[in-house]
Amino acid sequence: MRIAIIGAGAAGCFCAVNLRRMLPEADVTVIERNSRPLAKVAITGGGRCNITNSFRDVDDLRQVYPRGGRLMQRLFRQFSPADTMRWWQDMGVPLTVQDDQCVFPRSQRAMQVVDTLLQAMQKLGVRLLTGAKVTCIRATDGGFQVSYNNTTEQFDNVVVTTGGSPRMSGLDFLPSLKIEPPVPSLFALNVGDEALNSLMGIVVADTPVSIAGTKFKAQGDLLITHFGLSGPALLRLSSHAARHLAEQEYRVRLCVNWMQGQTEEEVRTLLRSYSRQCRQVTNQHPNHLTARHWSMLLARAGVAESRRWDTLPDKELNRLTATLTADTYPTDGRRTYKAEFVTCGGVALTEIDPNTLECKHYPGLFLAGEVLDVDAVTGGFNLQAAWTMGYVVAKTLSQGQ
Repeated sequence: MRIAIIGAGAAGCFCAVNLRRMLPEADVTVIERNSRPLAKVAITGGGRCNITNSFRDVDDLRQVYPRGGRLMQRLFRQFSPADTMRWWQDMGVPLTVQDDQCVFPRSQRAMQVVDTLLQAMQKLGVRLLTGAKVTCIRATDGGFQVSYNNTTEQFDNVVVTTGGSPRMSGLDFLPSLKIEPPVPSLFALNVGDEALNSLMGIVVADTPVSIAGTKFKAQGDLLITHFGLSGPALLRLSSHAARHLAEQEYRVRLCVNWMQGQTEEEVRTLLRSYSRQCRQVTNQHPNHLTARHWSMLLARAGVAESRRWDTLPDKELNRLTATLTADTYPTDGRRTYKAEFVTCGGVALTEIDPNTLECKHYPGLFLAGEVLDVDAVTGGFNLQAAWTMGYVVAKTLSQGQ
């Protein structure tokens, strides 16, 4: 049995290793158009590789998988995050779980993950072709013909794990499939506000952010940068609102609650409690806000720093309350988050069997990883999807023999 896996990323390489383990007699070839396999894994998590997440704080998979949550819930019954952690530890990669439930190699080295997979592929006899761009895959009576670099080979099955790039490399041969247009889904946003950007480096914990006029919202640590806003809260928002933001050309009104989700009434009550003191407003403020940040917010609300709390008029108190709970900034573009690239979009999930990931229109063809319309927020969830889908395809192929 000859099987071609197109794409040497996380899903493709994981599928290859598990396939050879489950079906030793299979002839497995991994075809990668770039010169380096697992290049994206090598840089994920800031070079530390956020292998997965404990999922301890996840009540609903739709919280972390804006697209594909129901599919992942089904697939996790076959290969769960706990299974993933056991798999890697059995491979000699000790893991550590951080306070935020992100799981990393204890070595904090992404290359340990890369080397472990590549060594396993070599040991198991997986054929790896790099610098080989697939130009055509044609279904035949006996399987599939795969053409690359002026060479054509016949395979019984093909697994497409080419990732989620806008060009959807490797899918030109499937014109009948419904494909959701890929757009970026993990990024920071530019905010052209000099006063805000001057606070670069400040992190405000547990901060709700939302897009004005929509239902899109997220909460988490918010990082102020020299160009705008980033951090877990913004990245979660960008993931859930990826398509809306693309449609708006990344120009929206971003609403920030600097008071960690407190309501206007709760904040107004807090500020009124300060009025019993004769201190200046600049010297009495919520503990989680820095003095520099507080001064900026006072200026945005039009409250002079020389004011005393006990003489602050209700009109200024209300403006300050509104600024603290619903501070709005227009955005003017996006920024890639570090060196990580994630897209939403890809082959529509209606095109595959949700139990096996086999293409409904092309029996024997499987799709796994970001090539499907599945993506997640940051925190190890995207790699977990890749490991699970790669494993499920390997299991399906091995059980079909």
